[in-house]
Amino acid sequence: MSSYGGIDLGGTKIQTVIVDDEHNVLGSARRPTPTTGGPADVACEMAAALCEAAKAAELAVTALAGIGVGSPGTIEAGNVSSARNLPGWEGTFPLAAALETALGVGGMPILVGNDVQVATDAEFKLGSGRPYGTLLGVFWGTGVGAGLILDGKPWTGRGGAGEVGHMVIEIDGARCTCGRRGCVEAYAGRAAMETHARELHEQKGHKTDLFKLMKDHDRTRLTSGIWARALRDEDKLATHIIDRAVGALGAGIASAVNLLDVESVIVGGGLGIRLGDPYAKRISEAMRPHLFADNRPPDVQVAALGDLGGAIGASLLVETGVARTAAAS
Repeated sequence: MSSYGGIDLGGTKIQTVIVDDEHNVLGSARRPTPTTGGPADVACEMAAALCEAAKAAELAVTALAGIGVGSPGTIEAGNVSSARNLPGWEGTFPLAAALETALGVGGMPILVGNDVQVATDAEFKLGSGRPYGTLLGVFWGTGVGAGLILDGKPWTGRGGAGEVGHMVIEIDGARCTCGRRGCVEAYAGRAAMETHARELHEQKGHKTDLFKLMKDHDRTRLTSGIWARALRDEDKLATHIIDRAVGALGAGIASAVNLLDVESVIVGGGLGIRLGDPYAKRISEAMRPHLFADNRPPDVQVAALGDLGGAIGASLLVETGVARTAAAS
């Protein structure tokens, strides 16, 4: 029986798993994504997290049949570009090669895919997407990304498909982390939401406990858990910003559905999973005014694989690649 490693690189966390041939999780580990440094520092932390997961599974990393990685940004042959929500990641970085060196696994298959696409693939094969032939996976976290399954197959376009977070919902609207204006992510990405909260709190005097909660829980950023606690406490500023995000997600996702007419929308990511079914329903309701075929809206549900979905999806990436290699030999 073979075992595979999976690494999900996110804006705030690095999640790793070791899985077997039947997709059972044998071990897992999580580390915070570095907030300073650059791609090399991130790669070292990814390697350390995978080693922790392998130790939990009582396996050596060198015993794995391969390692899969889900990363933000544009992916090409193990290189990652434009991962703007990661520290110092402005250009192109050879992530697969860096991990091979850091882990000491020369010659082992290390395959890199877009983080939201591999998470969507996992939901399609193992999670909420199993009943459907077409679906849109929307991952609401530090940014807003999406993966596509069309006619039962992943669709990545020329490498940049699924950028729902950068669909424009307001001409000359809020400034996005990508540098453009009016993107969904400018309203719904957790990084942009934190920037907006700071502006309203520090410059305009709006009251909020968001930053007190952040300090009390020893966080350096407004994580999904901090937003959830603030909502639970009925913090008015947090509620306003989340409502704004839901409206933006509704408009952007509906526009994607109008183009593609998918059967299902699966909501994942740190915020999507943390806020759960009530907010999936709210996003569905926010979509309706913008849907052209409003008599048959897509099913909207939360990702079934939870926080491990991205790492499991990454392991599927390498599992499929190893199977293809074996079949061709």
